[in-house]
Amino acid sequence: MRTISRCAAVLAVVVAGFVAVGPRVRVEPGGTGTLQLFVEPQAGMGPIDQYLRAARHSVDLEVYELEDPVVESILSADAARGVRVRVILDKSYVGSENSTAFSYLAAHHVTVRWAPARFDLDHEKAAVIDEATALVMTMNFTARYYADTRDVVVVDTQPADVAAIESTFDADWSDGGAGTAPTGADLLWSPGSEEALVGLIDSARVSVDVENEEMGDADVTAALAAAAGRGVHVVVVMTADSEWDGALDELGQAGVEVRTYPDTPSALFIHAKVVVVDAGSADERAFVGSENFSVASLVFNRELGIVTSRPGVVGTLARLVASDAAGGEPWR
Repeated sequence: MRTISRCAAVLAVVVAGFVAVGPRVRVEPGGTGTLQLFVEPQAGMGPIDQYLRAARHSVDLEVYELEDPVVESILSADAARGVRVRVILDKSYVGSENSTAFSYLAAHHVTVRWAPARFDLDHEKAAVIDEATALVMTMNFTARYYADTRDVVVVDTQPADVAAIESTFDADWSDGGAGTAPTGADLLWSPGSEEALVGLIDSARVSVDVENEEMGDADVTAALAAAAGRGVHVVVVMTADSEWDGALDELGQAGVEVRTYPDTPSALFIHAKVVVVDAGSADERAFVGSENFSVASLVFNRELGIVTSRPGVVGTLARLVASDAAGGEPWR
């Protein structure tokens, strides 16, 4: 697994392996709260930085990796003007990468802690601002990879989700034991998200569209292969890595359309974690979050994602996978 993130596209026009795309979509639900998507790298960090700058009372950030001086300075400036800023960073896998940010924040009046040792690692990427807005991300705050990595950020103002993320942050902050994280309106947490994601794939009747950084969980691979075997159109888009060759061969032999990007500096890096099921139908649903398709990520790590049936979100994610597939190469 990579220690950092990288990105790609949504609507159509492929230019030099990158896809031109509208950077965001806003979705107004029937009830309270909204979901809004930002697609990276097209949206850039400006909108995310603005959410952090706009905090009036509190910022709670739990992120796998933080190596972005701009974000670090925003958080310290928030704290300097009286905002309560708390940050949880992973230590078990990327402690050395996070150490500079940890020291900087601690020296600038931000309360920062290492993630609880009860997780194999803390791979979550989420923030809650003023207990009213949550950012649920596939991306880390690692500046050197922003320009060429496909990632997605969900801005969630649904009160049930925001309260659940804040409650779980408080539990992780105090290392309050391994209680079950609340699911809010549509959240999917790890440890323990494998069954739900396999179930989402198993529910498909028409199509499954996938982007992920890893393909190391045998149950997910089997579910994708089984879906193709029963006539579902399955598309998987990834950055090529020899570690996943066996799984991609299995998927290709089962009839899955596998498309890959080379792991080179000039190519788009697929870091988003997206599953879209039956897009355009009455039963359409989509997942987006931090969970990779690995046993560690789905069973043992702290992770956070969202599963939603909102047509605007599902449709945008389906177009994202389709456009990225168009820019990739067919698997051997």
